[in-house]
Amino acid sequence: MSKSHEVEYCNLELRFDRRQIRNFIKSLIQEGYSLYWSESEQQFIISIRTGRKLIKLKFERIGEKYKIVGNYSFKDEKLAEMMEKLIGDTRGHAIVKRFKDRQILIENIMFGEIIRMVEISGIEHKVLFQKEPVITVEEVMQALRSQRSNERIQVLRMELDYELAVLSDALNASDEAAIRSSKEKLETYRHEMLLLEM
Repeated sequence: MSKSHEVEYCNLELRFDRRQIRNFIKSLIQEGYSLYWSESEQQFIISIRTGRKLIKLKFERIGEKYKIVGNYSFKDEKLAEMMEKLIGDTRGHAIVKRFKDRQILIENIMFGEIIRMVEISGIEHKVLFQKEPVITVEEVMQALRSQRSNERIQVLRMELDYELAVLSDALNASDEAAIRSSKEKLETYRHEMLLLEM
């Protein structure tokens, strides 16, 4: 990427603690950027001078943490690299658009990793990379078990209601054998329900 190419960062979802912001400021100073920062109860703002342009990175305070807000556009290669390192280090989410000549390269980043890359040239667009969702056999089995469990719980509730009605009739009739049989069934159903709801 040459310095004339622009990089735009949209839909940023990066969360930081104070130490990470301090380290970012330290890295900017080490790279020779002219900058200053200000802080209020709601925000922390870093203003970076790149040539004639002043870029203000805004960090919104959320409890003890900070979240970067806004969309940013850089023509500075080093600053773009630092921004991408920040996205990776914080395992953040972003949409990165790289403008080069008449092409746009769009990267969708989730948890600091590129999950999709699309190249747009004029009216054509081509998917260069798409990460397949990783679903394990265990997750599939768990989903099936969960579905079967929910279905069984509904049937079990009806069986419990029916058996409680049978027990009520047996108690009214003082039928000891029916009471004992009904209580045994209810205990079995109760045990199964406890296992399914775990």
